[in-house]
Amino acid sequence: MATIRIMFSRFSAFYSPLICTFAGGFLGEEGLDAEYGVATPDRSAGEAVENGSHHVTQYAVSASWAAMEAGRSSSLVHFAQINLMDGFFIAGKDPDPGFTWDKLAGKRVLVDHGAQPLAMFKYGLHRMDVDFGSIEAIDMGGDDAMEAAFRARRADYVHLQGPTPQQIEKDGAGHIVASVGEAVGPVAFSSLAATRDWLATDMAQAFMRAYRKARAFVIETPAADVARIEQDFFPDTDTDVLAKTIAFYQGLGNWHPSVEIGRDSYETALDVFEHSGLITRRHAYEDVCAAPPDA
Repeated sequence: MATIRIMFSRFSAFYSPLICTFAGGFLGEEGLDAEYGVATPDRSAGEAVENGSHHVTQYAVSASWAAMEAGRSSSLVHFAQINLMDGFFIAGKDPDPGFTWDKLAGKRVLVDHGAQPLAMFKYGLHRMDVDFGSIEAIDMGGDDAMEAAFRARRADYVHLQGPTPQQIEKDGAGHIVASVGEAVGPVAFSSLAATRDWLATDMAQAFMRAYRKARAFVIETPAADVARIEQDFFPDTDTDVLAKTIAFYQGLGNWHPSVEIGRDSYETALDVFEHSGLITRRHAYEDVCAAPPDA
């Protein structure tokens, strides 16, 4: 079998359609064996594809804007969507079925300060009529540090991607009170990216066939069954927690049947980044996105 090398910016249940390409055997059906890696501070997902060490990466259209804003060219294009919604949650110390976003004002909130998660969080606050400046937003670094700080009661709320907040909730260390995805709505959140040269290869076409099947599988299959297939990749997460997370993302409409990156969701992502002052112009869709290789 030929080996396809896949890079993840992050590795979580949020990216189940991509994980299931190999966990569910769909790449194998196309004659491909898979190796995957996860980006580190010293090795970005984009660089891994541009330098040829990986074929395809889980990325975001906004990552291309950052390079463009800095005047850098990139050989990467985004050719399929993974997530049509933001996958982060807000968890608080106590149950709060009547939670409203204005309750964050004046509180200590551990916020993921990655460029896109922070921009989406700010935009969610904006849509809920809450001033970002009214909260005490704490930058604790990575997910593990944020989780540890919240479990140690060093903040009132924490902003994390699933399944971490679901595991926190099961452990009785906190309670999910809100979904950022519900606040922001459909948006080009994360995507698949590769070089234009690679997209013209037979491997790219085979990968895309597998990805379409895996995506349909994740949408249509009961979450508990998806979780069992993925469990080995999440050894620190209980199976029922993984299933609960996947079920929420399914219900959110996170994984739309269409694999193309929609122009409407792309424009909304531009709105989000304009709101945070992270872009100086609205970058053209055609400069960033391409059709899937088998389209």
